[in-house]
Amino acid sequence: MPFFLPILLQTLDPEIEAVMNRSRQRKQEQRTAAADAAAATAAAATTGARAAARDDGKIPVPAKYAEPFQACLDAALRSPDEGVIFAQKWRIDGGSFYARHCLGFAYARAERWTPAIVAFEQAAEEAERSGEMVQSARLWAQAGNAALAGGDMAKARTDFDAALARGLPDGLEKGEVHLDRARTLVALGEIKAARDSIDIALAQAPKDPLAWLLSATLARRMGEMRLAQEHIARAVQLSPDDAAVALEEGNVAVLTDHADIARSAWQRAVRIAPDSPSGKAAADNLTRLPAGD
Repeated sequence: MPFFLPILLQTLDPEIEAVMNRSRQRKQEQRTAAADAAAATAAAATTGARAAARDDGKIPVPAKYAEPFQACLDAALRSPDEGVIFAQKWRIDGGSFYARHCLGFAYARAERWTPAIVAFEQAAEEAERSGEMVQSARLWAQAGNAALAGGDMAKARTDFDAALARGLPDGLEKGEVHLDRARTLVALGEIKAARDSIDIALAQAPKDPLAWLLSATLARRMGEMRLAQEHIARAVQLSPDDAAVALEEGNVAVLTDHADIARSAWQRAVRIAPDSPSGKAAADNLTRLPAGD
C-alpha cells in the first residue's frame, strides 16, 4: 500500500476538530461554571473556607464579587460589547481581578484575542498580588488559551508555563493545561517537550479522551506506532462515538497494515458525523483504500 500512505498523511489531523469542539464546549460551559461559583459563595461565607478548593477544583467566588461577576458574565453572553462596558465600569468600582476576568471573557466572546490576552494576564497578576495563587494560575491558563486561539504560539507557551509555575492542584484542570501546552509546543515544533506535557496530561486526566487522542496523533507523527495503537485504543474505549477518534483510529490502523480495521473505523466516523471535518476526511480516506482491502 505504499502509494496510499503519503496521500493519507495529508488529510485532516483529527485533533483539530476535537480541539475546536472542546473550545465550543468550554464557551457553553462558562455560564454553568459561573453559576456554580455563585452557588458556592454561601457555603464559603459561612464556613470561612473561601480559599479552599472544592472537590472539582473550582475556587468559590467571595460573596462580595459573586453577584456582579455573574451579572457581568451574563452581559457578555448577551453581547460581548455589553460585557466589556460592564466589566470596565465594575473594575473602576472595585471589581478586583474578577472584573478583569470578565473583561477577558467578553473580549474572547468577540474573538478579540489580543485584548483578551491582556485582560486575562492583568487579572492573573492582580490575583497573585491578592494572594490567590490558584486563581492566578487559572487566569494565566485562560490567557494561554486566548493566545492559542489567536495563533500567537510563543505567547501561549509563556502563559501556560506561568500557569503551571503558580501551582494548580493535581487533577483534570492541571491535565488540561498540560494538554493545551502540548498543542502549543507541537505548533512550535518542540515535539519532545510536547510529548512530556502530554504524558503528564495523561497521568493527571486519564479519563479525558482528548488527551489519549492527541497522544496517539503525536505518536503517529513521531513514528511510534505501538504507542499510537495503545493510546488510540484507549481513546476509542472512552469515546466510541467521536468521529475525530474514529478517524485517527483508522489513520493508525492503515499505517500498521490493518486496512480492514481502518475501513471499519473510517466508516464509523462517517456514520457518526458525515458533515464534520473528521467525517469528510474519513470518507475521502475510504475512497483511497485499494479495492479488496
